[in-house]
Amino acid sequence: MGQRLSGGRSCLDVPGRLLPQPPPSPPPVRRKLALLFAMLCIWLYMFLYSCAGSCAAAPGLLLLGSGSRAAHAPPAPAPGPDGTTPRLPFQAAPATPAEGAASQEEQSPEMPDSPSPISSFFSGSGSKQLPQAIIIGVKKGGTRALLEFLRVHPDVRAVGAEPHFFDRSYDKGLAWYRDLMPRTLDGQITMEKTPSYFVTREAPARISAMSKDTKLIVVVRDPVTRAISDYTQTLSKRPDIPTFESLTFKNRTTGLIDTSWSAIQIGIYAKHLEHWLRHFPIGQMLFVSGERLISDPAGELGRVQDFLGLKRIITDKHFYFNKTKGFPCLKKAEGSSKPHCLGKTKGRTHPEIDREVVRLLREFYRPFNLKFYQMTGQDFGWD
Repeated sequence: MGQRLSGGRSCLDVPGRLLPQPPPSPPPVRRKLALLFAMLCIWLYMFLYSCAGSCAAAPGLLLLGSGSRAAHAPPAPAPGPDGTTPRLPFQAAPATPAEGAASQEEQSPEMPDSPSPISSFFSGSGSKQLPQAIIIGVKKGGTRALLEFLRVHPDVRAVGAEPHFFDRSYDKGLAWYRDLMPRTLDGQITMEKTPSYFVTREAPARISAMSKDTKLIVVVRDPVTRAISDYTQTLSKRPDIPTFESLTFKNRTTGLIDTSWSAIQIGIYAKHLEHWLRHFPIGQMLFVSGERLISDPAGELGRVQDFLGLKRIITDKHFYFNKTKGFPCLKKAEGSSKPHCLGKTKGRTHPEIDREVVRLLREFYRPFNLKFYQMTGQDFGWD
């Protein structure tokens, strides 16, 4: 026994033969951290993507980029061209946003704003669509104010500048027009505004050819006040033009109104509306009062949101009245936390016009106004 033990080879003499093997070393900590970081990035992207439509609707989260901003997003392959709550009264805002602060925040609406963080994040999301709704008129009626107010709504995406496609650039084609539009997600409405469409004879047929379902919005204003505002705008650019009184008449002695002057001609709303009703039913058009857009912006915006099939998100809490400019401003502009009024080109002081000329103009417009009331089913109270 002893000899076998001494002469034989013990199992302990073979290193590692029966000893247990050590467990494999764990993965490096750095690899785990990298994997965790990647998973966190994926989760954050999915969360923000799912929040794009719902989170923006919450008060104070008006961060989605506007039409003018999204227009600068990198282009994507474009599809084919075929492709109630009670109305709240308008109230002046509390003294929180000072008038001076509001005036400091004034900026020209035609100038592109800097994109918000979320709008930059989603600049490559969504797709460009032809507009489902267009503000077609009228010049100096309040179209810019309406568009700026509507852009607060998270489900409205609008071009900031006026495309002038259906009156000046129609030969460039629908693909060119669509490329001007902002990107939209499901459930959002694409819009644009060009006030000269309403008085362009070819525009109704051209828009109908694009889509017979396009919703049309017309902002109208007392035609006499509108004509004076139109003249005031021209006067600011060309101080040497003749007086309003001399431009109003073909013959001042007989009192014959010069309807060839655009400032006068635009205000004959009934005449222009006849052309549109040949291509669109009256129910597909909404007529917004420029006067009520100033005195009761929330009420008029409520009508517009209903017409567009949108939830009434824009209410009186979004506005305050700027006494200096004489019209309502936004407490928070779209994509900003600061007060916002229209630019300095809006709210100019009108020159004093001869009262007799104003009286003659009111007499001239009266029959056209009454016909317009009948055609639209609305009395705008201009007479």
